[in-house]
Amino acid sequence: MNILDDLKLQYKLGGIALRVIYWNIACFLISFFFYDFSVGQFDFPNWLALSSDPQVFIYKPWTFLTYAFFHDGFLHLLFNMLVLNFASNLFLTFFTQKQYLGLYVLSAIFAGFAFVLSFYFLNYSAPIVGASAAIMAILVATATYQPLMNVRLLLVGNVKLWHITAVILVLDLMQFRLGNMGGHISHLAGAVFGFIFIKLLQNGTDLSIIVSRILDFFVNLFKKSPSTPFKKVHKNYNKPTEKTTSRIVTKDKTQQQIDEILDKISQSGYDCLTKEEKEFLFKAGK
Repeated sequence: MNILDDLKLQYKLGGIALRVIYWNIACFLISFFFYDFSVGQFDFPNWLALSSDPQVFIYKPWTFLTYAFFHDGFLHLLFNMLVLNFASNLFLTFFTQKQYLGLYVLSAIFAGFAFVLSFYFLNYSAPIVGASAAIMAILVATATYQPLMNVRLLLVGNVKLWHITAVILVLDLMQFRLGNMGGHISHLAGAVFGFIFIKLLQNGTDLSIIVSRILDFFVNLFKKSPSTPFKKVHKNYNKPTEKTTSRIVTKDKTQQQIDEILDKISQSGYDCLTKEEKEFLFKAGK
């Protein structure tokens, strides 16, 4: 199995958090089409980055989401993906993958609106990219739900989750007037949305259902229609029944082997698989 097949298998089995990280990395690679070598920085078009100019974003409403998958530099991407991976593992300890995706999408949109409204009233005009707002929402949501959760940090030891979250928020507030004001506004807006998301969820309102229903609508829209129930069926009575039984047994053995490998992944991680097990999973998934 080559590296590409290995990445495909990890993407398939890794869950929504890993997929979101992959989407961000893929979008970063696409960003190089918009790299301006004369000035040494990215020059994102206004149909990808979120502009604070009403005459732009009104005609490009999708940018309230697309901006949250692009980054203006490798270090920007690297830091965000490290924090996203950290926050995602904590969030998914308590909540579902659908709630995770719903929170990521909705918090990005909410923070985008907070950004354009703030800049409109401040009479500023600038574009914005980055997943930081959605990441802050995931982190704050988890801290709101389980603030006293112990998190073990390298060279530090056990720290309460709310302490980590508070430090990040304070650092954002301290840098508010130093630069990247739009980014810090969106970060804080994402944090606010994460808090609201959990409070509403605790009161019985799951906002992630909005995203789930929209995705289900499009999935069902492109699904193949089921075959007609009046389809003619031909039976071959000369065919021995032993072959049918054998085919079912083979399928059960294959599924059993898949289940055993998946259990191994859940207990020890994907990297613990042997080369043969990875190849078996990849072929079974085709």
